[in-house]
Amino acid sequence: MPHPHLLVQPRTGYTWLRLAHPERRNALDVGLAMALRDALSADLEQPVLLGSSDPSVFCAGADLTIPDAERAAVSELVYDCCELLITRPGPVIAVVTGPAVGGGAQLAAAADLRVASHGARLRFTGPPGMDLVVGAWLLPSLVGRGLAMDLVLTGRWIASAEALAAGLVSRMVPDPADVAEEMAASLGARPAVKEVMAVGMLMDRLRAERRANQDAWAIRIGS
Repeated sequence: MPHPHLLVQPRTGYTWLRLAHPERRNALDVGLAMALRDALSADLEQPVLLGSSDPSVFCAGADLTIPDAERAAVSELVYDCCELLITRPGPVIAVVTGPAVGGGAQLAAAADLRVASHGARLRFTGPPGMDLVVGAWLLPSLVGRGLAMDLVLTGRWIASAEALAAGLVSRMVPDPADVAEEMAASLGARPAVKEVMAVGMLMDRLRAERRANQDAWAIRIGS
């Protein structure tokens, strides 16, 4: 179902998905997270570019202004989206041109490729006052255990230059959207590649992190 804060823009050979709520830093409520999940699953073979309508921001994660029960539902939907990003045959390129925080950072990192601007930065942290695990399931595969522990335990920012050197960002360029479009136009569905990449501990860690956060939300909502 169309959502006013998600732009679905078909192109020849690929589709743009642009988060379009910049006044809220593209923070996710239930409706927007659900629309993103549905858009990712609409045509699993089609390559996708995931970005923002406003280059100053990527995604701030769950909207902190909505009730806890809704934020817990957003968390569930983010993990649905991440599982789709990992398993769908069509490749996904995240175009990161601004801050990506929490669930937003996870969406960027779960994409197959990440093209970033010089001003992009990511932060793997949850909302203040909650003991959530954010990104521990995928960062070891991208940057190694040592840096993954640093980013998850401290919740510090990682800027695009450091992310590029660590392998968290695939490319850092002045015009990420243009470069990503060129890449997407040359890519087709690669089901065997995606299937092989998803085999092993990655999906187990995703589900373990999801369960840990379900428990944390249940304690908070029940208290």
